[in-house]
Amino acid sequence: MTLRTAFAVLIAAALASASVAQGSRTERAIFAGGCFWSTENDMEHVPGVSSAVSGFTGGTVANPTYEQTSAGGTGHVEAVVVVFDPARISYAQLVRRFLRTIDPTDDGGQFCDRGPVYRTAIFAIGDAQRREALAAVAEANRQLGGRVVTPVRAASRFYGAALNHQDYARRNPERYAAYRRGCGRDAALRRVWGG
Repeated sequence: MTLRTAFAVLIAAALASASVAQGSRTERAIFAGGCFWSTENDMEHVPGVSSAVSGFTGGTVANPTYEQTSAGGTGHVEAVVVVFDPARISYAQLVRRFLRTIDPTDDGGQFCDRGPVYRTAIFAIGDAQRREALAAVAEANRQLGGRVVTPVRAASRFYGAALNHQDYARRNPERYAAYRRGCGRDAALRRVWGG
């Protein structure tokens, strides 16, 4: 079994166990918010979210590596699959929370992470998510003066990133804190959203 295959099995097991452990129905959401370390970390702190997995989606290359995606040409963006309990947080609420963790007016990447792989997007799984995501984006667009560029796209195949990218903030708290501070993410979010 290759490392990539082993990781795919791990992701499937984690998503399955999240449903069983909660004893209730769970749903998935897919968000691209720039660096997947930050999106994963932000989403895992939302009440009602049971897990988040970093990876790549939206492109044309099967089983992309971090190096391939970072170099460009795969069409993928860094993204996160979020598993959540809709009895505790609705998809509409989750999308609104996600939008406030990014600068949805920046089409060149996020904060210090620049380039197409760091562009934001909401990958809707089905028509209901698409409608709710479009409504949340429209609301954000009104709040931010019509400058939102974050698209709502149809969900496509998601590829998990290597194990060293999973739960990076939790496993490397000092390094992650230095990265986030150095990138200016929180200061920029205050400028965009206020507060």
